[in-house]
Amino acid sequence: MSPNKRFKSARTLIGRPGAMVAAAALIAGCGGAAAAATGGLKSSSVHYATTPTSPGPINANAIPLGDGYLSTTPRVGYVDSCVTTFGGIGGARTDGPWINTKTKTWSDTTKIHVSGMVSWPDATYSVKVEGSKRVIEFDDLPVDHTSGTFPIQSTDPAYKYDQNGNHLAKQTFDWSLPLNPKPARKPSCTPGGPIGVLDDGVHEVLDACGGHPNPADIYHHHDIPPCILRQVRDGTTKLVGYALDGYGIYVVKSANGTLPTNTDLDSCHGTTSVVEWNGKRQRIYHYVATLEYPYTVGCFHGTPIGAGGGSGPSGSGPGGGPPGGGPPAA
Repeated sequence: MSPNKRFKSARTLIGRPGAMVAAAALIAGCGGAAAAATGGLKSSSVHYATTPTSPGPINANAIPLGDGYLSTTPRVGYVDSCVTTFGGIGGARTDGPWINTKTKTWSDTTKIHVSGMVSWPDATYSVKVEGSKRVIEFDDLPVDHTSGTFPIQSTDPAYKYDQNGNHLAKQTFDWSLPLNPKPARKPSCTPGGPIGVLDDGVHEVLDACGGHPNPADIYHHHDIPPCILRQVRDGTTKLVGYALDGYGIYVVKSANGTLPTNTDLDSCHGTTSVVEWNGKRQRIYHYVATLEYPYTVGCFHGTPIGAGGGSGPSGSGPGGGPPGGGPPAA
């Protein structure tokens, strides 16, 4: 299956392929839970990372919180944000038992999910090459996976922690990304909206595929969702989406299924290595998914496309971030 089809539920790296790409930007904002299988179990002989900037493997039972890891310059383990002042952003009403405020960590293995398995048979997503551009069109609804039931019902155990009253609504996104992106003179900050929060999003309760709708009813992910991570075999590297600057977002799994950590990557959360790109193996820059914050994109290595809002201009997500209802074309 091609990466484009696999990501049909992006929306900001948010919910479908095209959306997935959007999700990259949105992901940086709130941040969500990644797949549990990428972390290790506690061991007295292993020195796990205790913050998003410290070395060591990531323990899925004690992932460092990204709260406060916001910067105005590129920094490893941080989100370089264009916005530094935030108004009311909603979110969970109280921390769940998966959050350990004393150690400033959270558990991906015990975090609950929003109940429900809602199908979206009319969801659409397409990606095509037009000259020097990669054109991605999608409606931000999940294409190849179900969503949870939103608004969260009062009978749902998740309601105790998060009373998200938003819906999933059809959007219109049309992105024209560079087919062969080039590095910018210097990295640029990520827009507000999707990344407009001071915590990493794990406080919120997401559905089984790591997504939820925002106040604009735009479904999105905060990281590479578990339903996509599970599709990447151990010991392989897969393209799973595109950032707004056109660079690819990849999942890189070791032979035992672990993901890289922040200290393996640069300040924009990327690296340069040989990967499959535009149908052939080549050495290029790309973003890499991690289990810890900021998950996919910390700043833009290239020049991002203009970000419009909701259902329209430039096909980006609210507040200038990418959409997030499906997979990337992140």
